[in-house]
Amino acid sequence: MTISCRVFPLLCLAFLAVADITLIATARAQSALAAQVAKPVSLPDISIGSPKAAVTITEYASMSCPHCAAWGENVFPMLRSRYIDTGKVRFVFREFPLDIKAAGASMLARCIARGDAEKYLAVIATMYQQLDPLINRTKETLILIGKLNGMSEQEVTTCETDQSLLDKLKADQQFAFDTLKVDSTPTFFVNGQRLKGAMSFEELEAVIKPMLKR
Repeated sequence: MTISCRVFPLLCLAFLAVADITLIATARAQSALAAQVAKPVSLPDISIGSPKAAVTITEYASMSCPHCAAWGENVFPMLRSRYIDTGKVRFVFREFPLDIKAAGASMLARCIARGDAEKYLAVIATMYQQLDPLINRTKETLILIGKLNGMSEQEVTTCETDQSLLDKLKADQQFAFDTLKVDSTPTFFVNGQRLKGAMSFEELEAVIKPMLKR
């Protein structure tokens, strides 16, 4: 049924008012969620791109997640070249390990990178390429990746048994689960808008472009 605004002007105004209120409420909720996502967590954020970028994308990923690996290999390079490296998007990577193998991989990446975001992202790119052996021969694969990055077997073992690092990883995951409602990987937050699943570049770009025009 189509309502004529000439015949029912007050009714049309009421519909418009409700629509405006809904939009305002949605915007406020998204802004509040963006503030929660931006809160400092236990571990330093792995971030690249301009801090002044109009759009911030935060990804929660697990190192044992095939969908995360596929997104990292196929979509992230395009996102980086077109939006991150051009200063339009800031990208933040956060761990959400779905199992102990993913937790161990994340811990090793942290130990290798020592706070260097570029190095961290390079390490997880290697891990994604080695996903099958990482899952099936976890200890041997982590030792190999550690050695490729200048670590001895003992240093890898020391990293993997760092209880403080593991506790921080768990605390950040619990915050993401309880407060941000992350329960699967990959999960993205684009300026506070929660998006689940490994989106294509085109799907992600459709979300980003309108935000760049605001």
